[in-house]
Amino acid sequence: MDRNDDLDAPHEVPDGVDDKTALALGALSKALETTERARGHLYGFHQLTGTADFELDDAVRLLREAGHHEQAARVERDIVGRNVIPNLWTFQIIDAYNSTYYQPFSAIERDIADELAAGVRHLHEARLKAARCTDRRPDDTAPPPTL
Repeated sequence: MDRNDDLDAPHEVPDGVDDKTALALGALSKALETTERARGHLYGFHQLTGTADFELDDAVRLLREAGHHEQAARVERDIVGRNVIPNLWTFQIIDAYNSTYYQPFSAIERDIADELAAGVRHLHEARLKAARCTDRRPDDTAPPPTL
């Protein structure tokens, strides 16, 4: 059997999808993957900022225990629970990013893949897998196991 014929059905290139369209869909998908990474960093920012805010409780307590009541009060008053940008905490930034940018981008990528490739994604990668896999190793065949 030809290696390209052995490609798993969910990633077979639908009839009528030319190489340029597959590359364009790949570029769109890659851009969305980059956005996914950016979104992950945004969640990291959110979690790290929240952790820092809770860690300030220890700093305030230790400053008070050391007799530095004015400095403890200043940290508590001016930093603890502070907005990270005007009027917003990090969770609100994430919510705005998701609704304003991420969700519309994700929907457009899905719609275009549906319109141009019958919803099949990762066409370029599937072609690479079919071309680069070998029969030398038992777990290195083109189609993945069915899950």
